[in-house]
Amino acid sequence: MAHLRTQLWMFCKAQMSSQVASLVDFTVSVVLERLGLWYFYAAFFGALSGGVVNCTVNYRWVFHAQGQKKKYVAIKYFIVWGISILLNTGGTYVMTEISGIYFLFSKVVVAVLVGVFWNYQMQRLFVFRDLNISNKDGRRRLSSTSTP
Repeated sequence: MAHLRTQLWMFCKAQMSSQVASLVDFTVSVVLERLGLWYFYAAFFGALSGGVVNCTVNYRWVFHAQGQKKKYVAIKYFIVWGISILLNTGGTYVMTEISGIYFLFSKVVVAVLVGVFWNYQMQRLFVFRDLNISNKDGRRRLSSTSTP
């Protein structure tokens, strides 16, 4: 039961971090779009700025990954984040163009889906998970030294 509680708390913290990052993302997107930038680019730059906030908060507070080398976390985060930006930007574009609704409504739906089903899962299982690839007898293996 304690493990389940720990996992639930980690998920809740990740969602709080995501909400802060989303606030940054949406603020940047709206400001840029109101300044005349095409919503597609505004959504991209919003996702970019929100991602920086999310990575920083998750590294320190959600997944407690300070023991990992920042360089390796950054590389893994960049891969997952790049796909996330494509999913968010592309999903917002497709949903907006198909439905004809204001882009922020599309952006909300896409952001929730991508956040739960891609970002959280990949950050928990790949980005912030410390993978030890060798054991005592020198054979290669993958194991987690942090809680997934």
